[in-house]
Amino acid sequence: MMYVDTIIKKIWKNNTINFTSSVDILAKEVPTVLVYNGISHVVMMVTPKHLDLFAIGFSFSEGIVDYYSDILGIDKIFNDNGIEIQIQISSRCFERLKMKRRGFVGRTGCGICGIEQLNQIDIYSTNIEKLPFTQKIELKNIDSAIKQLKNYQPIGKKTHCTHIAAWVQHDGNILCGYEDVGRHVALDKLLGHIMKIQDIHNGAILISSRASYEIIQKSAMCLIEIIFAISAATALAVEVAERCNITLVGFAKSGCYTVYTHPKRLI
Repeated sequence: MMYVDTIIKKIWKNNTINFTSSVDILAKEVPTVLVYNGISHVVMMVTPKHLDLFAIGFSFSEGIVDYYSDILGIDKIFNDNGIEIQIQISSRCFERLKMKRRGFVGRTGCGICGIEQLNQIDIYSTNIEKLPFTQKIELKNIDSAIKQLKNYQPIGKKTHCTHIAAWVQHDGNILCGYEDVGRHVALDKLLGHIMKIQDIHNGAILISSRASYEIIQKSAMCLIEIIFAISAATALAVEVAERCNITLVGFAKSGCYTVYTHPKRLI
């Protein structure tokens, strides 16, 4: 499947009389429904790449499954209206999902769109255990990782409109990175990779966006201890990070960092 579209754009510049035309490349944004054991759960707008990892990451970060073995199969169906991801999960997880089902349309910049009642929102992560302090990372190694980010954004290089979530190892090398038009979808793709290989004890997340609360909550559900965001953090993100024992760093730029919570993991 193609991940970008081309269009003819019109450009107007000062001191010129006429518009000029040229070809532009745009990232695709496709409605994608996650279906668990035959029951539709959520529709998200995503870049249609690495969909298996997205399904795995979403299943973990939303507390639908506990172990990779709880995911019994993933199938994708492409049609004119969008994409359907059929996910088979264990009967234990499915019964739990049915108890707390919620239906919403996820938009690019929103984490709780369409939730029906306020009491369905667990923004204070009361169901998440406080994380241990097992990780440390040198800030100078994040400098190196930031320089590598563009290498993991083939769509972003062409369109300049995708976010990336990357896994940075202790030595500053990026193990993997995933991009999407939605920052939390990019994160779910990354978390899907991490939970699939079950290697969560060797680094930190680096994300090319602001750190809003759902970024922190999703990471906490996958036991991620350290998060670096290129942009700012929201007040609620800082509060949730403090409660979950996550080290949250914003405005991550070479040689300059804003540390919001739990700095003892940083060297």
